[in-house]
Amino acid sequence: MTPAVKNLLIINVLFFAAAIVMQRSLNIDLDTYLGLHYVSARDFGLWQFVTFMFMHANISHIFFNMFALWMFGTAVEDALGTKRFVAYYMACGIGSGIIQELAVGFDLRPMIAAVDTLLNDPTTANIQDFLTTTVRVVSVESQQAITQFVSSYNSIAATDPGAAASMARDFAMKYQELYVNANVTVGASGAVFGILLAFGMIFPNLRIMLLFPPIPMKAKWFVLVYGLLELFGGIHGSDYDNVAHWAHLGGMLFGFVLLRLWNIRRLN
Repeated sequence: MTPAVKNLLIINVLFFAAAIVMQRSLNIDLDTYLGLHYVSARDFGLWQFVTFMFMHANISHIFFNMFALWMFGTAVEDALGTKRFVAYYMACGIGSGIIQELAVGFDLRPMIAAVDTLLNDPTTANIQDFLTTTVRVVSVESQQAITQFVSSYNSIAATDPGAAASMARDFAMKYQELYVNANVTVGASGAVFGILLAFGMIFPNLRIMLLFPPIPMKAKWFVLVYGLLELFGGIHGSDYDNVAHWAHLGGMLFGFVLLRLWNIRRLN
């Protein structure tokens, strides 16, 4: 195992273990501080563009990321050299975070528009439409806020419409804050997808044996198929499968640019 790959595996496992220990012993969720929040979120910090790639959601998340890092990263590190490999890995990870921020901003537009509509015209019809078509539980805080608002609003809507409208405005602003803050991205996937792209560009004709289906495929076609699947997932599935497809594509994009700038030639 090459040195950078080995150290990255160790660092990721240590972060994962620390997150478990902090959650179970102190009830501290490290994702709040180290996961990547949207730039306008309450818990956003610039350092999260680096730290988010060392956090993982669960055991399967870290296992598959580290397995791919080990499988493809060793050959890529041999080809690039350790220093350049580390720079490449970090650039792909940070780049994936930048692209993910842009994607999250795009996805937030309908919710923000619905909040603006309610703030400008807090009628009963608009409030009911907001509750049925926009509001959804995204965190424990949001669930509590929704339950409290519905109970309080129903108790005064008929007797004091003015106070009910003011309450609806306050709830809309609070919900927007909670919704935006609940968008957190974690994982080394963006950096790993950059490594996968580098493998396909440096060793394009090397054959890889797939597990499903169990057929051999050249690395360049494997990377192309994977990229297209991520593009499809980003367009059609990101709202439902809880996977940061655009972050994966961002890692590949930044990796492609770097490899071109460095004029890396294929070896196979």
